[in-house]
Amino acid sequence: MHKDLQYSLIDTGDKRKLESYNGYIIDRPDPQALWPKKLSTDIWKKVDAVFIDDSNNTKRDERGIWKTYKDLPEDFSIQFYGDLRCNIKLNPFKHTGIFPEQYDNWQFIDKIVKKEKSKDKNRSIKVLNLFGYTGCASLVAAAAGAEVTHVDASKPSIGAGMKNAELSGLKDAPIRWILDDAFAFVKKELRRGNTYQGIIMDPPAFGRGAAGQVWKLEEQFVEFVEETARLLAPDALFFIVNGYASGYSHIAYKQNLEMIFDKNGEVESKELLMKDDQDRYLPCGIVARWKS
Repeated sequence: MHKDLQYSLIDTGDKRKLESYNGYIIDRPDPQALWPKKLSTDIWKKVDAVFIDDSNNTKRDERGIWKTYKDLPEDFSIQFYGDLRCNIKLNPFKHTGIFPEQYDNWQFIDKIVKKEKSKDKNRSIKVLNLFGYTGCASLVAAAAGAEVTHVDASKPSIGAGMKNAELSGLKDAPIRWILDDAFAFVKKELRRGNTYQGIIMDPPAFGRGAAGQVWKLEEQFVEFVEETARLLAPDALFFIVNGYASGYSHIAYKQNLEMIFDKNGEVESKELLMKDDQDRYLPCGIVARWKS
């Protein structure tokens, strides 16, 4: 893993992953880890927390319970990019507040924004982060010199993002924290005539908006991406679309962006992977990216 990321993937297998968050060891499910574990059962038992699926969960979502050991804090923070920090909190949907596989995207954003600011430090670079979750990408963009609009339909996620900004010394950075349904916000921005130099989209396969709107990726993806791309300014720099658990290939995402940008700039796509300490790669989603 990267030296400024206080996280490591220790082992994977049997649909589980063993992780270290700055020394706190966590065991949680991962359906992509289809192979056998390499490390012994004794090592896997030496954990600070383990996520257990809720057998009584009739909604068939990823909800479950955490069993904690030792003196694991209710929440704590780790360094995730440069000096930026993210608060770690175990939630009932098995998430921890951070997706370390996004490091590749953080580098992509950081490099582009810093390069443009080095050419003209007074240039305004506005970045829109849709489905921004706890704000890691927003903080990377802001730290690089961008003005960020962070949108999420979850009030707790917005609060977590603001806390992460404070932990990272970016409490007063130019970040707008917007509680709204992402698609609804895009439509409002189009009517207002607002534009951005960079856009990040990280849509879940399924979710609900701030007012209860139902989001299903397979039904709305193409229209949503096309409409969102209309928010790019004439001097736009980048556009990122992530994908999780949708069953789509990154090639499908790439070809969608190629149709939108019509040979202007460069489009790339790939699987997002994390390498564990046993030299095996864990698939963690897909991404397609355009840059001017």
